[in-house]
Amino acid sequence: MPKVALYNISGEQVGELELSEAVFGIEPNKHVLHDAVVMQQASLRQGTHKVKGRSEVRGGGRKPWKQKGTGRARQGSIRSPQWKGGGIVFGPTPRSYAYKLPKKVRRLAIKSALSSKVIENEIIVLDQLQLSQPKTKEIVAMLKNLNVDRKALVVAPEFDENVALSARNIPGVKFVTAEGINVLDVLVHDKLIITKEAVQKVEEVLA
Repeated sequence: MPKVALYNISGEQVGELELSEAVFGIEPNKHVLHDAVVMQQASLRQGTHKVKGRSEVRGGGRKPWKQKGTGRARQGSIRSPQWKGGGIVFGPTPRSYAYKLPKKVRRLAIKSALSSKVIENEIIVLDQLQLSQPKTKEIVAMLKNLNVDRKALVVAPEFDENVALSARNIPGVKFVTAEGINVLDVLVHDKLIITKEAVQKVEEVLA
């Protein structure tokens, strides 16, 4: 079982924590990680792109010249695709890019992401994370005490408004709950800062 140090928000080590081998100690599957990231990024696309087809562009209702006898190619409308200002053929239309991977693949992906953080020593476990009121400088101080100077993902067992409000103004720092932890966030952020209770919640779901 992988072991990690347990810290408080002052950056002092207060113990050790054994992590579940089934969640934090597997061999990361790079192919599955890639599939999960592509799926999430595709789901984030707005898909609001739109161009006008032949029936939607303005004008072109009259036949430009008669069918025969002019020596020119026959044309039915000046808004046909081959004309300047004509409709676009097979252009993008509003649609959803979202799709889903099988449940077992998604679970393997998040386990691989968490295990990769343990292997790279990029995981920091806190005994607890509570603020009496929203104070950005307290989160900044915590990051400084933990020697975190890069992008960090802060994970708590449940939504804490004080922590969320304190962390949202810091560039590169994102706050999520244990239920909302996902592959893209774990991989995009350099450090994973997670509380002891959040670790237990994640292990209950994934182990």
